Amino acid sequence: MRAFLFDPYRLGFMGRALVEVLLLGGLGAVVGVHVALRRLAFVTDAVQHTVFPGIAIAYALGWPLLPGAVLAAAVTVALLVALTSGRRRIDVDSALALTIASFFAVGVVVVSRRSGYAADLGALLFGRILDVSRTEVAETAVIGGLCLVVLALVHKELVLLGFDRTQAAALGLPVTVLDAVLYAVTAATVVVAVRAIGTVLVVAFVVTPAATGRLLTRSIPGAMAAAAGVAAVLGWIGLSASYEASIHHDVRLAAGATVVIAYTAGFAVVGAGRLVLRRRTP
Repeated sequence: MRAFLFDPYRLGFMGRALVEVLLLGGLGAVVGVHVALRRLAFVTDAVQHTVFPGIAIAYALGWPLLPGAVLAAAVTVALLVALTSGRRRIDVDSALALTIASFFAVGVVVVSRRSGYAADLGALLFGRILDVSRTEVAETAVIGGLCLVVLALVHKELVLLGFDRTQAAALGLPVTVLDAVLYAVTAATVVVAVRAIGTVLVVAFVVTPAATGRLLTRSIPGAMAAAAGVAAVLGWIGLSASYEASIHHDVRLAAGATVVIAYTAGFAVVGAGRLVLRRRTP
């Protein structure tokens, strides 16, 4: 077990991948609790797909992926605020579904213009966690830290808004601004994760650990702590399992997808355990 957990990280690229997974897992856990509290999982999915054209265009032009993702995320946040505030004549879910399909199609068209686009498309969709550089790890740490500071500053307001939007508005809280803050933090989380995890798997880093944390405790700070711990432990195990299977057993497992499977397995185990305890408790 010691060799399984520690030996792979003697290699530089595995060590960087582990740090990235831990950073993204912790950030996604805290953001994910707020997302779950507001029932915005579908919004997170919309953000991860609408960011795709930005990184596709940046990739096609040979630019760094981060600026393209940031621009696309800014457009997405503005769109979300417009859809969820004031009067509207179109259903929000329908608008988001249309946006996801349209933006994703634009990204695929942009990437398909390059020769050998299948490999490029795979990298953008599923990420390359084992190829993260020290610069990318540093960017994740800085942006993630800023996101956590922002959430800490408006934590009470976001919790109140999540429980009772009407009361929050009656108390004079800037509801639309708080919505925009949460959307922006969610978009920033997607932006820093999408380069390593890809646009398909990012939502699992936000939703799954938070859902597991909420099964373990009813306290919101407790759920955040539990979610971060679950994300760290299962991310470590998933990354180690990918290395072990690929190197020692000749079974190639994508590192990012294996981490997501570990998250899902953890959620299933905790959910099953909770169900058993409920049935045994009078």
